[in-house]
Amino acid sequence: VFIFLKVIEEIEEMMQESPDPEDNETPTQSDRLSILSQEIQTLKRSSTNNSYEERVKRLSVAELNELLEEIETAIKDYSEELVQQLALRDELEFEKEVKNSFISVLIEVQNKQREHKETAKKKKKQKNGSPQNGKQERGHMPGTYLTTVIPYEKKNGPPSVEDLQTLTKILHAMKEDSEKVPSLLTDYILK
Repeated sequence: VFIFLKVIEEIEEMMQESPDPEDNETPTQSDRLSILSQEIQTLKRSSTNNSYEERVKRLSVAELNELLEEIETAIKDYSEELVQQLALRDELEFEKEVKNSFISVLIEVQNKQREHKETAKKKKKQKNGSPQNGKQERGHMPGTYLTTVIPYEKKNGPPSVEDLQTLTKILHAMKEDSEKVPSLLTDYILK
């Protein structure tokens, strides 16, 4: 029981340090956890000169069993809440990673587009005075997909994580001037 009291105390401290941004707890669960927390605090303070062990030794078997059951229930409840909060944290971390990836690829594409425009201007100035050699590359010209415009319908909120992942794939293909750009764009538009 001494160990359970310590575990509950540590869990309570953890839960107090990370308040739930979405208060999804039912009032009964919250009340039960609060009552149990108060009982534990009362048990701790009941005898200032005695240790936990001495106070626990004075409890009857029925009281110990009842306390053990309450502690196990509280541990289960706190564990479930902790798992939910960890899942939420992981979800938010993944969303942050997707957004950062999107932003960095977007900046890279914008920089490549600027470079491409500058290079095109320089080539245009050089070609104005000389005729073309007649050599045309097979396939697409470099920078063809770099100038692709991705249609986007603005919604009430920010784009979803799935939309950002799709847009990031398209931007990666644009950055690499890949021939996958038209098919990725078509899939995106159709969805």
